[in-house]
Amino acid sequence: MAAAGFAPWQRLVAANELLPATPADAEGPFYPVELPPDSDNDLLRVAGMKDMSPGQQAYVHGTVVDRHGTPVDGAQVEIWQSDHGGVYHHPHDRGEADPRFQGFGATVTNRAGAYHFRTLHPVPYAGRTPHIHYRVSAPGFERLTTQLYVAGESDRNSRDFLYRRLTPDERALLTSAFRTMNDGGVAAEFNIVLT
Repeated sequence: MAAAGFAPWQRLVAANELLPATPADAEGPFYPVELPPDSDNDLLRVAGMKDMSPGQQAYVHGTVVDRHGTPVDGAQVEIWQSDHGGVYHHPHDRGEADPRFQGFGATVTNRAGAYHFRTLHPVPYAGRTPHIHYRVSAPGFERLTTQLYVAGESDRNSRDFLYRRLTPDERALLTSAFRTMNDGGVAAEFNIVLT
């Protein structure tokens, strides 16, 4: 989806207009109570586990910038999501989460503001469309909690109570296409504008 990339935004910055801030969205009840010992940017390789979780591999990447388009170096980017069965690593979720899936990951942006994760393609579960939760923080900026939604899930997205409450412009900024890669996985770009 073009709105998730920076091409249109670069034109705005060139015209001395500010980029639209990435909209906040609900944190939800499943942010980890206790961070896992293995909290890196590869949610598919869990320390001490021989096997990886089943499910479609996904690469999620992007750039964190300010409203002028300047990259934010050293931003802390955290993601969390359910496993392939729709279960979170959280004591209040129903069911047992797959121990081969990290469920939470964290990384820090480089000088270009870039970040990346290897995770699972998000799946739907009762009442929710596929999504990945994000929390982004950096000195001098407001902490952002939001969600990345999957383009092409229009039927599920239209039934999701959180997605429905977003404006069309907010939906465009929080929805990205997951494109098929040569290795059978998928990749999505999700750029973030902090205020």
